[in-house]
Amino acid sequence: MEESPAHDRFADLTLARFVERLSTAEPVPGGGAASAVAAALGASLISMVAALSRGKPKYEAYETTLARCQAVGQELAAEFLRLADLDATAYAGYSAALKLPRETEAQQEARRTAIQNAAREAADAPWDCVKACSKLVVAAEALAGRSNVNAASDVLVAALLGEAAARGAAENVLINLPSTGDESYSESMRWQVDALLHEVAAGAARTREFVLSGQSREPEEA
Repeated sequence: MEESPAHDRFADLTLARFVERLSTAEPVPGGGAASAVAAALGASLISMVAALSRGKPKYEAYETTLARCQAVGQELAAEFLRLADLDATAYAGYSAALKLPRETEAQQEARRTAIQNAAREAADAPWDCVKACSKLVVAAEALAGRSNVNAASDVLVAALLGEAAARGAAENVLINLPSTGDESYSESMRWQVDALLHEVAAGAARTREFVLSGQSREPEEA
């Protein structure tokens, strides 16, 4: 699938312009892109908290974790913006398949195949977002109790944004599965989505627990 969407890259839009476009009748951006952008904000918070903690004697013992999380946050922020565009491209492909001619049996078969292939791509794109959200929540949990206490709430916000984005992206996965025409693939995806959402929710809950306790944690094991 072509990853360069026909629309302007969402990363190149101002926040105001993105929100404006989201509120119109345009089919993109939609829920998938909104979920990815929300996750990008969470990833940026991870980098911010790590940056606010590095170089301070109080958090020197956590330097390895802080450095890793800062890099992970930066990488994920860029990845989520890419996924926002990918989601829009996948939707455009599915929309185009629905509009294919169906006057003859050959056209109907070609359209059916195109819809099934496009639906699979439209499910795979948000699935990538769910998986990236899992990495975001893992980073937030690692920072909780191991970073600048003045930014503790930001760690929790990052985890909550990651969980919300994962759930939003997951709904976009699930809604496209029936149109793939592949029950084996669909059943596998449903199981994987459910399992990963449980992991994400548990990680966000642990992050909240660590943050609200106000207690420092031991450094991560090497």
